[in-house]
Amino acid sequence: MEFKVYGRGGKPVICIPCQAGRFYEFEDMHMLDVYAPYIERGEIQVFTIDSIDSETFTATGDPCARIERHESWIRYIIDEAVPAFVKINGTDLKFAVTGLSLGALHAATLYFRFPEIFDAVMCLSGVYTVEYHFGGYHDELTYMNSPQQFIKGMPEGHPYLEKYRAGKMIFCVGQGAWENETLASTRYFSQVLTEKGINAWVDFWGYDVRHDWEWWYVQAAYFLPKLLDL
Repeated sequence: MEFKVYGRGGKPVICIPCQAGRFYEFEDMHMLDVYAPYIERGEIQVFTIDSIDSETFTATGDPCARIERHESWIRYIIDEAVPAFVKINGTDLKFAVTGLSLGALHAATLYFRFPEIFDAVMCLSGVYTVEYHFGGYHDELTYMNSPQQFIKGMPEGHPYLEKYRAGKMIFCVGQGAWENETLASTRYFSQVLTEKGINAWVDFWGYDVRHDWEWWYVQAAYFLPKLLDL
């Protein structure tokens, strides 16, 4: 598993690529240009990581084996990558996590499953359930990797709810081309969060806003300083 590090200190931010993307995607697609001013001022330190979606979400075959493989990726991030990034960052600050498209699902999953590690999340054009890739297959792991399911099922009084309410959450989706599934899921997830008293910023952009990099640059530039109080 490979990763890249940008910056020498500040708030640590983990960036998750799009579907089946690699650790260099944010740089190759120039998304790092949005982050650059904050990196250069030492306000954030960015860690871009690999996905294994081609072995899990976009693979075919046994769904149980695929979701187990995905869970091993989650454990890699929590048990290996985060401790390594803490050493590199040199502070005890909590992490922010962000993702685009399928990466938005993964970012949301990490934020809501591990609030002791993450206190901020920015998700652009995400679907917040694994059902679109695993169909009618359901088990404990598909549930735990589908935020709109496990947040809805979380009982009032669960200690994580107060941690969520103290964090910062931004979910944005356009209403233009290729955003039908992401729009529907974001609307539903917004309702779930509201029902649980979780005050997330959920923003629905215009009918000209497509599921594409040109709009993700604009959204990231708008939301990033607000997410991180920069």
